[in-house]
Amino acid sequence: MKPVTGGDCTQLPLWVRWLAQDANGSWWGYEHEPNQGDSGWYENEVGASIKLLDERPNPGWRQALIRVAE
Repeated sequence: MKPVTGGDCTQLPLWVRWLAQDANGSWWGYEHEPNQGDSGWYENEVGASIKLLDERPNPGWRQALIRVAE
């Protein structure tokens, strides 16, 4: 499940360009492409990030990186 209703990215802050889900199920929005850590994603020291919602843990979290269309 994506962290926006029906794939509607208009609900996201305008600066969010990347969505990513951590292994624990948390979805985050990032201004710039995040870096991959041991169990999730993290900001690359530039830009902003925001926690969007929590879902069930995702063992396939490494494939849960989505670029938001401008």
